[in-house]
Amino acid sequence: MDFIHQFLSIIFPLLTTLLLLFFLPPYLLFKLLSYILRSFRPENVAGKVVLITGASSGIGEHLAYEYARKGARLALVARREDRLTEVADKARRLGSPDVLIIPADVSKPEHCKTFVDQAVNYFGCLDHLVSNAAVIRLSMFEDVTQISDFGGVMSTNFWGSVYGAHFAAPHLRKNRGKIIAIASIAGFMPFPKHCFYSAAKAALISFYEALRVEFGSDIGVTIVIPGLIYTDMVLQQSYSSEIQLDFLPGQSAEGCAKAIVRGACRGDTYLTEPAWYRTFWLLKMLCPELLDSFCRLVLIGKPRSAKKTS
Repeated sequence: MDFIHQFLSIIFPLLTTLLLLFFLPPYLLFKLLSYILRSFRPENVAGKVVLITGASSGIGEHLAYEYARKGARLALVARREDRLTEVADKARRLGSPDVLIIPADVSKPEHCKTFVDQAVNYFGCLDHLVSNAAVIRLSMFEDVTQISDFGGVMSTNFWGSVYGAHFAAPHLRKNRGKIIAIASIAGFMPFPKHCFYSAAKAALISFYEALRVEFGSDIGVTIVIPGLIYTDMVLQQSYSSEIQLDFLPGQSAEGCAKAIVRGACRGDTYLTEPAWYRTFWLLKMLCPELLDSFCRLVLIGKPRSAKKTS
């Protein structure tokens, strides 16, 4: 058995390389033509029902506005009812024919079942689930005193999305709907002080990749990988004081939301925004050590010196 693995370790990479040399050019051409075709024939979401979590601010808020401009009916979910009301009022003015607000906490499975049921009972169907709700908490791992304090990061960023997908899937399947999962560039880049946030987003990416295979063509899955987006969460003083952001140009939440809705209507499987952040995927695959050094030096400065012991 060991001999077989040794043999495959030599032969399989060679065969894969040869296959890619012949297969990759026509495959890339096919993807380009498919992208062009889908761009000319995007999904019309006018009148369709879109449920957005984390809709009270940031990307979620602007997603609500962008879907509203396209005439979608909206179910907006977040914990802050007062902010949801403001977002809903603006969404109506921008063109949404009907907006339902549902105060809820996605980290609680009973809340997720409730907001999906309320949306379906109110509108009669569900076409898009936009899983956007997220929280962030920064710390160097060695500075953490209680690991359990970071449980909410995983509960909201990962399990909150899982619960929503679980309860929404039967309704989405009926209409051949879509799930738009908002992950993060931190899901594959080694951002310092983001270890728990990164773990949750990496789990989210893997979860929806597996789900896409399980759903097949019944439910579309678009995994969104935003880079640095200027949301309230990023612009708050506690974040900017922890991470050096000067070397990474960011994008507005409004611009990101426009790109996400376009990508979802095109039926993209992945969407990285801003698009140039996709270069980091290549660095991750080809020279991970360089990416590690870049993230450490650029985002947190010089390495911390070892503590002296007497």
